[in-house]
Amino acid sequence: AACPVLTTSVKTAEGLHAENVELHAEGIRFTAVLGKERELVSLSIPGGFTVYNALTVLGCAYQLGISLHDCAAALRTAQGVKGRVEVVPTPGKDYTVLIDYAHTPDALENVLRSVRDFCKGRLISVFGCGGDRDPIKRPIMGHIGVSLSDIAVITSDNPRTESPMAIIADIVKGVKPGDGEYIVIEDRPAAIRYAMDIAEKNDIIVLAGKGHETYQDIGGHKRHLDEREEVAAHLTELRN
Repeated sequence: AACPVLTTSVKTAEGLHAENVELHAEGIRFTAVLGKERELVSLSIPGGFTVYNALTVLGCAYQLGISLHDCAAALRTAQGVKGRVEVVPTPGKDYTVLIDYAHTPDALENVLRSVRDFCKGRLISVFGCGGDRDPIKRPIMGHIGVSLSDIAVITSDNPRTESPMAIIADIVKGVKPGDGEYIVIEDRPAAIRYAMDIAEKNDIIVLAGKGHETYQDIGGHKRHLDEREEVAAHLTELRN
């Protein structure tokens, strides 16, 4: 017997597809259309990739016998994965802070390009590279991070047993003339504070590399570092 196939699309009006797609720093919103059925879908997970993921979920659920209406309702309550394009609360501020685990060239490029799609202001990135890991990717990350950001803050990730500044020097080697503006701040908490200090209305800050991690490995010793706490603490400092 033939197996029924349901296609999904964002670009064409075929199968299960998305219309009226809206990308925001706080999440996504679109209308899912299948034949004569139309359902509003919204998720608090920003990025165009979320639209594709949501359509796939809707399609799989529909094929399993779950109505489009019920699945769309369930998606509206879904929460994102910690450290994956995670929106950090910034009460009283008109810029956005996102945390993402991107720590490879491909991942960094993907998250920055995705954020650029809905960034109405400047894109400010904070990133580094891990120590005791493949050094070849460091200059590649430098070029990607600086060229795809309006302002890049190059800092430490998990330097482990390597010199933090030696790692940063490798990253900077990949920056090409005309790539863009960047600054080096070795201390990661200080780099986060700097990004917040220069952020203006509608800017988006992407803290890349740590994601769900709540530590930083320096000299082979793990110290507590939760970027959510760093953001909250600096907001408190700015209010006082």
